Amino acid sequence: MFEERRVLLLDMNGTFMFGEDRFGAQEDFSIQYQALGGVTYTGKINTIIQSAYDYLDERYLDKAYQNQFPSLECAILKTLGEGLEREELARIVATFAHHELGYIPVEYVNALRKLQRRFVLAAIIDIWAPKALWIDAFREAGILDLFSSLFFSSDHGIVKPSPKTFEFVLSAINACAGEAIMIGDSPRRDLGGAKNAGIDCILVGGATHPDAMMCLDSLLDFSILV
Repeated sequence: MFEERRVLLLDMNGTFMFGEDRFGAQEDFSIQYQALGGVTYTGKINTIIQSAYDYLDERYLDKAYQNQFPSLECAILKTLGEGLEREELARIVATFAHHELGYIPVEYVNALRKLQRRFVLAAIIDIWAPKALWIDAFREAGILDLFSSLFFSSDHGIVKPSPKTFEFVLSAINACAGEAIMIGDSPRRDLGGAKNAGIDCILVGGATHPDAMMCLDSLLDFSILV
């Protein structure tokens, strides 16, 4: 089934990173904000962060924003309704990023290393904060160099299921759609985007869909198959 496939495109959250997007009502964003030296908005930082998250979350489901997704900085300024000094805006962005970032279990690190020996690896990653913390996390986990291409939506203002994300990565690694397989946990974003770009998709994490190439419990299961 996989003999002619040389490229593996990977989603991140729910695929090899977990515990991300800690934006529930129980979160106290002021802890991280103060750890970063923030004092000005301590009393309302929870409202600022949650409002920015809601602003982006609403647009994330809207097809009209797939190729022009607003930046986190824009969301913060829109919801706050006032200007910010550069240092303070960066502090709020960093607080948001801390709560958006997940962790990479060691067994998934090992699976990625195994898969990289068989495939050219690339990742198509939807995040709202700038990518710096994720690059650091990849480097710390020892997986940064496993990827021939990394597409972070916050770099480009393009989010899945736009086919442009997939086309961008294929072009970057000089591959065609028929050589690639996408693996992700979202039928709408990962399967939908891959299908729009003519790429077969395997769903993981309990997601199912009749258009999927196959459905597996996790990326670990795929690493065993190949």
